[in-house]
Amino acid sequence: MDNETKFNLIKKNTEEIMTDEDLKLLLESGTKIKHYIGFEISGKIHLGTGLMCMSKVKDFMDAGIDCSIFLADWHSWINDKLGGDREKIKKIAGGYFKEGLKASLKCFGGDPEKIKFVLGSDLYHNNDDYWSTMIDISKNTTLARMMRSITIMGRKEGESVDFAKLVYPPMQIADIFIQGINLPHAGLDQRKAQVIAREVALKLKTKPLLDKNGKPTKPVAVHHHLILGLGKPTTWPVSKENLQELWSSLKMSKSKPDTCIFIHDSPDEIRRKIKQAFCLEGEIEFNPILDWTKFLIFRNDKAKLEVKRDEKFGGDITYNSYENVERDFKDKKLHPMDLKNAVAEELIKLLEPARKHFEQPKVKKMLEELEGMIITR
Repeated sequence: MDNETKFNLIKKNTEEIMTDEDLKLLLESGTKIKHYIGFEISGKIHLGTGLMCMSKVKDFMDAGIDCSIFLADWHSWINDKLGGDREKIKKIAGGYFKEGLKASLKCFGGDPEKIKFVLGSDLYHNNDDYWSTMIDISKNTTLARMMRSITIMGRKEGESVDFAKLVYPPMQIADIFIQGINLPHAGLDQRKAQVIAREVALKLKTKPLLDKNGKPTKPVAVHHHLILGLGKPTTWPVSKENLQELWSSLKMSKSKPDTCIFIHDSPDEIRRKIKQAFCLEGEIEFNPILDWTKFLIFRNDKAKLEVKRDEKFGGDITYNSYENVERDFKDKKLHPMDLKNAVAEELIKLLEPARKHFEQPKVKKMLEELEGMIITR
């Protein structure tokens, strides 16, 4: 695979690369590319965590990149996930969460055995270099900057938080440098941490990121799209100026189970949730179903969407591009319920490998253990 093909594969379905030029230089340099994406350990895995993230991991794998998944148990503890119980967090990390990400990769034909999983506790144990790297990063960043960065935890800027949450950003950044990651990957909501990582990269003394020639370099950050939850906005309509803020606040969240789809949901559950989704006729600017259609179904040139409908409503139609779906929906030639039904059936097919994965007795038990826990956040 030539570098241009690799570049296009890495860039596909992303919101931002910091920067395109740095990615091209990285590919041209011949430096071994090491990817990582980190996950807090919390509740069930939904389409945003599972499919959006792992579809990009599959792209990176296809580009010949060394991919790894970071199971951030310490970050989960800091951010009060699973009731702030460290033992629960570690158990779910190495059990349900790991298996859920494997299952998600299977949905795209990826081989889970080729993914490296790293538990935060294992990385940090007896690792003086990690903690000194975290201090090195902190010495090159202001307190005000760290306080503004708490949004990467799903917290509001200016929110009153305990002091532990202020060490979350430098720890996340240290994860990149201590592992020698030159292609950190995350959702767009993690952008502030990635920006700091690039800003401090050439200032670090402990564990700087080195290129093929041993010179300090900046990591190339890749941010994927955040898919919407199915719920209706609290205020509607909204101005285009406020659309991005609304989008971020209504991204898919496991805390609203009826507005998200979990990777192991049954076909009937998928149909039920999508049937009640916010999907106004002709509305293309803020539409969860169109959002999923674009980023989950039409993720490659071979994708298609089959719409089944009565002859009196135009008969069956097969779409081979997202642009045609959006055009017909905008022109009200495609009814919201017909779109919902088609998307539901496509997702049911896409998630079949995940459902089968969780039918295995050992893996099914992991899901049942998670469901039996009291999850406070």
